[in-house]
Amino acid sequence: MPAPEPLIRLRERLLVLAGKLAWLGPLLARVTVGVVFLQTGWGKLHDLDKVTSFFTELNIPVPAFQARLVAGTELIGGALLLVGLLSRLAALPLAFSMAIAIVTARHGDITGLAALLGLEEWTYVVLFVWITLAGPGPVSLDRAFAPFWTRRASQPPRARDTMRAP
Repeated sequence: MPAPEPLIRLRERLLVLAGKLAWLGPLLARVTVGVVFLQTGWGKLHDLDKVTSFFTELNIPVPAFQARLVAGTELIGGALLLVGLLSRLAALPLAFSMAIAIVTARHGDITGLAALLGLEEWTYVVLFVWITLAGPGPVSLDRAFAPFWTRRASQPPRARDTMRAP
């Protein structure tokens, strides 16, 4: 038995509305993780001794270096995601950082699949992987610069770029 006509029309209208708002999901995800990691990176950079001490407790090798690396990655990666610039590239080290956080700091909390999937860090990994694969969405500097990148990539190489040195 087919669906009643009013339900079919409602479904069609909702699908049109969802299509018009499709830009909102990637924007909200990217801005949310961007703000969070911009703030956490800033906080870590301003308390490197505490982060280094925590990394030492976790037996992370070269904890002072790792503390600076993680703080910088979160600060710069978060800022790039916030504005949507180099988003796919910025999301990768952040995903890696969260995966390492799960393995080092949160491994004791993982009692099964549901516990892993319930971790905040896992949610970040998923969002970063999604941004890496799907891109930052239409409301981003990446999208604004897309014609520039495409034009540069599609131009034939200049004569001097194809010459080989003797």
